[in-house]
Parts: sequence; structure tokens; C-alpha cells
Amino acid sequence: MIEGGVFILLLWASGSVQGKPFDLETPAMTGAPPGPGLRVRQVALEYSGTEVYHALYLPEDWKPGGKYPLIVEYTGNRFPVGGSTGEVKDANLGYGISGGKGFIWVSMPYVEKGRQKNALTWWGDRQGTIDYCKTNLPRICKAFGGDTNNIILCGFSRGAIATSYIGLADDEIASFWKGIFTHDHFDGARKWDYPESDRASALKRLARLQGRPVLVCSMGSSERDYLKDHLGLADFTFLQVPTKSLFNIPEGKVIHPHTDLWMLKDSEYRDKARAWLRSVVASRDRRIP
Repeated sequence: MIEGGVFILLLWASGSVQGKPFDLETPAMTGAPPGPGLRVRQVALEYSGTEVYHALYLPEDWKPGGKYPLIVEYTGNRFPVGGSTGEVKDANLGYGISGGKGFIWVSMPYVEKGRQKNALTWWGDRQGTIDYCKTNLPRICKAFGGDTNNIILCGFSRGAIATSYIGLADDEIASFWKGIFTHDHFDGARKWDYPESDRASALKRLARLQGRPVLVCSMGSSERDYLKDHLGLADFTFLQVPTKSLFNIPEGKVIHPHTDLWMLKDSEYRDKARAWLRSVVASRDRRIP
């Protein structure tokens, strides 16, 4: 369909996969050295002696000397009612959309005020969080063969907002991303109780994408309703994910429809998200120098 002169692909699907078993389980984070198929805890040099850490996953098909696209993820807030811990170690989107192959996956922290531990709710030391990514993402690419021209940023809930509030905070960090995908929430869709959550500030951040692709996943339509008036800022694709139909809640770890665990279950929605990811990675480099 066409709105405001911009083509929007609305991805809809019917049917339910209730009762269908999970076909993926996110690997538990360990303290082992990095290796194929392992998800490991890493502490940056600047944070030695603290509890600040990120999680690194190397794909099952990873080999030294290879070159791999990356998925960088930010987690949601600690939300016990929904089963979200807010912990770096409990992210799921990046593993689910990649299936554990072909992509390096990094779960980045929000650095808490005082810079001694990760923040489980909202932003902690926002500048510390931004700087952590700016410093450590290039290091990870250099050490493990990350393709700096193929980095995708993603997040669920708080993390969905973080793709812009953190990931587009300035021109330098915005230049990292070839594309972004979010699930449930979006920067500027509503005002929150933290600085620069207003719509004008959010749209200024979003403008730093300069037309790059964004997949907006959500249970409802509020994100799409907000963004439909700003379609010139990015190449938007919208995917409505009916998590209430995907799960017989409570089902396994899924105790609330506001969840990133839908990526661990075979469905047409995950298929569509993966197709979007493949198309972005295969496309010409659209990063801004």
C-alpha cells in the first residue's frame, strides 16, 4: 500500500500455532572461552573488576578468519509479570531470528549509574551505555570476524526503544547499523518518564537512519499508527505478531503475551522476520559514513 508517497509492506498472516513445540532454545551464557555454538560472558577492559558485561555468541558455523554479519541486541526492562529479567544473559531475539547460524550475536548491556553493574530497568548511565557499544562493537568485529558493513540492531520492549534512544543517540553510533528491527514499543510512540522521550526528540534520532531499513514487530498497531506520518525517515516494514495466538499462555517460559520468546517457535511470523533479515544483509551497504 502507499501512504504519503512511501511504499509500506504490511505483513499479515492468519492461523495459529498453539500447541506447536518450541524448535529453538537460546543457549545459556557460560564463562567458557568463545567458540562455535557457544554463548559466553565477556567483560570489557574498561570494566575489569565490575559486574558490567556483554554476552557473545559465535554461530555454529563460525571459523577463524571468516567474515560474519552481526546482530546486536538490547533487552527489555525487568518485568517479572511478563517473565522478563532485564538481564543481558536472557535476550532471545537475536538467536531466534538467526537460528544460531550465520550470524555473530552480541547482547549489549545498559551500564548502571556508577558503572559497576548492568542496569535492569531503563537506561542507567545513558552515556556510559552508548560509549560501551561504541568501544566494544568494533573490538568484537575485529576479534571474531564481524562484518562491519552488515550489523543489524534489535531489541524487545525497552530494547525496542533502545535501538533508537541508544542506537541512534548520535551520528557515530548511528553509523554502525545497516538495519534495525524491534518488537513491542518504539522510540517516540509514547512519552516516558526519562529525558528526551518526547516525540520531537525521538524523530530527530530516527532521522539519523537516513532511509535505512527498519522492521517494526508488535502485538498491536500503535507503533504503525505513530510511524505512518513519518515514513520518509526509514524504509519501514511492519509485522503484526499475535503472540496470544501463538501460545497457550502460560506455555513454558511464556507467561505473558508481551514476550520475545515468539522468536524461538516456528511460525510464519518468524519466517517473515527472517526473510526481512536475509534481504537486508544481502542488499547493498546503506550505512552512512
